Amino acid sequence: MLVAPSLLFLVFLVSFGTLNAASECGEIPITEWSGTESRRKQPLKGPIDLVVIQHTVSNDCFTDEECLLSVNSLRQHHMLLAGFKDLGYSFVAGGNGKIYEGAGWNHIGAHTLHYNNISIGIGFIGDFREKLPTQQALQAVQDFLACGVENNLLTEDYHVVGHQQLINTLSPGAVLQSEIESWPHWLDNARKVLG
Repeated sequence: MLVAPSLLFLVFLVSFGTLNAASECGEIPITEWSGTESRRKQPLKGPIDLVVIQHTVSNDCFTDEECLLSVNSLRQHHMLLAGFKDLGYSFVAGGNGKIYEGAGWNHIGAHTLHYNNISIGIGFIGDFREKLPTQQALQAVQDFLACGVENNLLTEDYHVVGHQQLINTLSPGAVLQSEIESWPHWLDNARKVLG
């Protein structure tokens, strides 16, 4: 039986625990989960004051192995099918409660047209039109944002918005949108306030 080299590499990463390396706020660096650096190099000026919440509209993931496969699949989809330079999201949140680096804190992503150069985009892995992400994923993102403030990566008065508040989309899904509207930094009337 032939096994693709990329699958063997993923099995190696999971088997030998090399996914434990962390970055500024505990996110798993892109070099750790993908084996390569991000191709996104255009600098993002920080600290950031806008966080765009999205969903990937893909299968949920709950284990480290599932989430590793999901985030790599998302990256390949963005690069090969969507024509992006690399994964569009700044970060991706798995149902396992882990945050995966995409463009990261320091580079402009491709997640929200007209807002990429002033925000980070966090994509929750899954489809959240009719259900919430796992409690682990929701808590991981909230802890991640708090860490961003503590490390001057986010401003203390940053805003959280749903993707659908900025462009014509269903993302992050009705149920997740309703959830983030209860978060303390949520911004109502985002298009009007942000221009």
